[in-house]
Amino acid sequence: MKYIDEYRDPALVAGLLKKISKVSDALASPVTIMEICGSHTYAIGHFGIRKLFPANINLISGPGCPVCVTSSRDVDIALYLASQENTIFATFGDMLRVPGTNSDSLQKRRAAGADVRVVSSADECIELSQSNPQKEVIMMGIGFETTAPTIAATVEHCRKKGIKNFSVFSVHKIVPPALCALIADPLLNIDGFLCPGHVSTMIGSDAYKMITQADRAAAITGFEPVDIMEGIWMILSQIESGKKEIAIQYSRGVRPEGNIRAMNFLKSMFQMATVEWRGLGPIPASGLVFNNTYAAFDALKKFDIPEIHSVEIKGCGCGDILRGIKAPQDCPLFKKACTPMNPIGPCMVSSEGTCSTHYKYY
Repeated sequence: MKYIDEYRDPALVAGLLKKISKVSDALASPVTIMEICGSHTYAIGHFGIRKLFPANINLISGPGCPVCVTSSRDVDIALYLASQENTIFATFGDMLRVPGTNSDSLQKRRAAGADVRVVSSADECIELSQSNPQKEVIMMGIGFETTAPTIAATVEHCRKKGIKNFSVFSVHKIVPPALCALIADPLLNIDGFLCPGHVSTMIGSDAYKMITQADRAAAITGFEPVDIMEGIWMILSQIESGKKEIAIQYSRGVRPEGNIRAMNFLKSMFQMATVEWRGLGPIPASGLVFNNTYAAFDALKKFDIPEIHSVEIKGCGCGDILRGIKAPQDCPLFKKACTPMNPIGPCMVSSEGTCSTHYKYY
């Protein structure tokens, strides 16, 4: 299949590996590259890419899984909303087992009688709302710039159709402010970033200017072996030459300006706010909350949320793993108390989580 077989061509992979090895031989010091997309984390593990590289190229994983970076407090708020009477709480499947305080989860609330539904897309909530007019349908809006427009489209449809028993608990986050936090982190020394392909189809390459301003290299790549390896070669070539840029390897999906229409649509509905990221803490202008025009669809304004005292999971290393300062193998719970069948932290829950990937492939 086009864009699959050709991007898994062993001859192309071997050729890129030779180029990478040649550049790595010329490097004056080891290079650390962070991928900031959960799909990249999974693909690097699945295709065994990390094992192919010379010892002086260090690949680390960052906060690229939206489920994983959801804070404990936001998980606890979701648990509270899901437990309200006459409500249907809709969520994507990965959120079902993410633990909150005291290891509670939406899965456990559902087992106790809460009406928690797993949906594959936001527009399924339209039918849920119309079929259950006596109940409030709450959608947990989670994801980065790729997912947010689909939920925004559902909200706009409900507004135009006069559907009033639908609301969204928005924990949407945007990527560029998190990159600023990673660059400023004194415990990190990242030489280059493997930027997310899907998010970049929305925001474009122009949104990553802070990377070159900080004298770091970057490449936006797709998700097949040739994509990732070519992106890494681009980053290494920038480091070797000293000419830093935001290279677009994923040109079949990404334009410098991104999807202007989709981003303007988001801006018409949401405003940016300081929100909590697991592991990174509060990051200014990194979350999307409803503006006044769409306040009627904001679950946090429809429901009186009590003071919630959230507690981080004891012994869990997810926070440091999401920052890139630890690997899953550094967590004392990894592959012991914490497994995919019994996840202690969110990085083991999601298929795009760093711990889940390392459990399967390392």
